[in-house]
Amino acid sequence: MSTLTSAAPSTTTVRSQFGSIAIIGALFFIFGFVTWLNGPLITFAQLAFELDEVNAFLILTAFFLSYFFLAIPSSWILKRTGMKKGLALGLFTMAVGAALFGEFCTQRWYPGALGGLFVIGGGLALLQTASNPYISILGPIESAAQRIAVMGICNKIAGFLAPIAIGMLVMQGIGELSAQVAAADAATRDRLLDAFAAKIHAPYLVMAGLLALLAIGVLFSPLPEIDPKTANATTASDDAAGDRGILRFPHLWLGALCIFAYVGAEVMAGDAIGAYGKAFGLPLDHTKFFTSFTLGAMLLGYVAGLVAIPRLVSQQVYLTWSALLGVLLVTGAFLTEGYVSVGFVAALGFANAMMWPAIFPLAIQGLGRHTELGSALLVMGIVGGAIIPRLFAGLKQDHDFQLVFLLLMVPCYLYILFFAMRGHRAGRG
Repeated sequence: MSTLTSAAPSTTTVRSQFGSIAIIGALFFIFGFVTWLNGPLITFAQLAFELDEVNAFLILTAFFLSYFFLAIPSSWILKRTGMKKGLALGLFTMAVGAALFGEFCTQRWYPGALGGLFVIGGGLALLQTASNPYISILGPIESAAQRIAVMGICNKIAGFLAPIAIGMLVMQGIGELSAQVAAADAATRDRLLDAFAAKIHAPYLVMAGLLALLAIGVLFSPLPEIDPKTANATTASDDAAGDRGILRFPHLWLGALCIFAYVGAEVMAGDAIGAYGKAFGLPLDHTKFFTSFTLGAMLLGYVAGLVAIPRLVSQQVYLTWSALLGVLLVTGAFLTEGYVSVGFVAALGFANAMMWPAIFPLAIQGLGRHTELGSALLVMGIVGGAIIPRLFAGLKQDHDFQLVFLLLMVPCYLYILFFAMRGHRAGRG
């Protein structure tokens, strides 16, 4: 087993680490707020753009596909800019995307709105590629899950608030509006939908301004640069295995697939839960808040993880338990109906909470000078959030939606279980 280089931290170092964690925590709050708007945005888009459910799920496709296409370029950018400037650039990119999304929604031009979400996702790809390895190697890798869990709490508090905020600011009375639109003539329908779509403009314009200001703040912050070549290196020479480079880390590649499965499962539980509840015939005025229930469960999961890791169990053991719980909860959702079944789906948030904090540090451990590229490969795995919900939206048109949910989710959790038990050790003895 390889060991990581470390040194006893001084008081000054600890203080500096605390400040850095606070700054990265603020960034994770932003990630969460922006990302977890996608669930209610599916409902918003379906009405505002007069879409069927399959096309409304393109919200998730556009957002998460950006991670796949832009993660590797993000690693190249980070090597040139360093992590601090990379974080600032990512925030500014998100600001541009938010402004575009708000503007194109107002115009009710769906391709443009999807383009805005793609730009937002591109900014997030850069931020995620930088911030996740940064927080992982800011201290001992063995306790990285704890630090990422703190980031997750910041992320999910924002995620819990985001659906409530958009529900109150934009989607108030959406059930009544939907009925009015259905009964209206063409001219009245267009007038109602134009007014509804325009509600999104001001919130996203404000978001764009705040993101731009935060980018400037990060650029001039005391956030230190961290050199992954030394902070996440093994005791063996980084070039000892010849010129195979990143290919000599099978645990990384298995970890990227694990991220794919995890994010797919997380987005299904968080963003697709509204469509899941709607399939039972539950009212829109209720389903628009379901994402917040999942995020609330995730917050509880993070608290449990913070208490347990590494004091009581290792991050890989906790990941094992989480995967098993995921299988049980999905089965419970399949065997029940209505609000009870939705409750099981929301409870998946608890099972999912500590998966990213455990998977990411296990997958990048010992990568050394390959940390940025390895992180980018893991971030590419976030594309699972585009593919698995898209499969759900398509397959449920012709098959029982609960069965489709079961058959998509259980394999995800079983693979996560494999990674927790065996995959993270691949190639490392």
